[in-house]
Amino acid sequence: MSERPPISPRSPRAALEPEQVPPPPKRSERARNPFVVVGNAIITILIILMIGAGTAYYYGRQTLESPGPLQEDKVVNIPARAGKRDIADVLQREGVINVNPWIFIGGVFALKASSDLKPGEYQFLKNASLRDVIATIVEGKVVQHAVTIPEGLTSEQIVARLTDNDIFTGSVREIPREGTLLPETYKFPRGTTRDQVIQRMQQTQKRVLAEIWDRRNPDSPLKSPEQLITLASIVEKETGRADERSRVAAVFVNRLRQKMKLQSDPTIIYGLVGGKGTLGRPIKRSEITQPSPYNTYVIDGLPPGPIANPGRASLEATANPARTRDLFFVADGTGGHAFTETYDQHAKNVAKLRTMEKQIQNDTVEPADDAPPPAAAAPGPADTNPTAATPKPGNQKKPPRSAAPAARQGAAQQTTTPPVVQR
Repeated sequence: MSERPPISPRSPRAALEPEQVPPPPKRSERARNPFVVVGNAIITILIILMIGAGTAYYYGRQTLESPGPLQEDKVVNIPARAGKRDIADVLQREGVINVNPWIFIGGVFALKASSDLKPGEYQFLKNASLRDVIATIVEGKVVQHAVTIPEGLTSEQIVARLTDNDIFTGSVREIPREGTLLPETYKFPRGTTRDQVIQRMQQTQKRVLAEIWDRRNPDSPLKSPEQLITLASIVEKETGRADERSRVAAVFVNRLRQKMKLQSDPTIIYGLVGGKGTLGRPIKRSEITQPSPYNTYVIDGLPPGPIANPGRASLEATANPARTRDLFFVADGTGGHAFTETYDQHAKNVAKLRTMEKQIQNDTVEPADDAPPPAAAAPGPADTNPTAATPKPGNQKKPPRSAAPAARQGAAQQTTTPPVVQR
């Protein structure tokens, strides 16, 4: 049997003390290598960064894709020279986004749109996400406002309309030449300068005029596009009915061929007030024969320039008028006109109109000097700028009655003193 080591008695205190722990094993030389230490640290940092990046990506994607707070589509104006923080504040104030502005800025950087944000007026759709909001501003598809310029307005009247419209900025440096603007419905973003609007209307007019001039009737007595605009402006002011334009144009074209005076009321008015467009009262008898470069009761042929800005339809009608031999027209009492080839037929139509008016009206006023003016025709119901000198039949309670034996006529026959005809 092996001998056991003798037991050396210990005191109770010594028995309670732990036995001596052996020292830990020494680390290997490889583990103590600084490259290994740095590598382990880098791997640890990378793992932490990857976990953080994954978390940020998930959270960021959720933030970008989550539906926004808008309950309905909304138009918001992003002012010029606004920074990213300013844009975020505007969007937050308007209820387009409900995230911290710094999160918006972070989204802009994440989508690499930092230098692509454009000012303007934008329409944000209902529940637009942050990604959709940023994409809308980056695309720059600003809201387009429809602006309708009615046919038959003078250039001065068109400039006044543009001045009163608050979506435009700046001022018009000078009134454009009459007849150089094309009345139409245009679309412009808010902040467009008024000079830019004028330039676009002029460019459109040139293009449309060139197209129509190329398709004109080769037998037309009109010698230039400028003459086409001038006659079209008279047609525009004489009727607003689409089904009558080509026939009204035919009356004036036939008169030009036969060297007859055009005898159109609107030319008298333009000679009196120019670009203001409206006289504000009936034409006086003395003004019918008053010399004026525009008074077609006095001058032969066309006036020196347009009396308004005609629309595309009037230009088309004037370039290709109806194939008729009509020389006269007068209001028929229903908003249209009666066309005739001879003065005798015309006189009967005038008498018919007089009878109709007497049935409608109970009393009349016998003017002294303010007799109704001679004119080609009363404006139709679609006329955007009716004048006091050309009342619509049936709409006037007490129309003046001519003291002349003949009733007021449209495109009257040539006489030394044109008979006054009331519509």
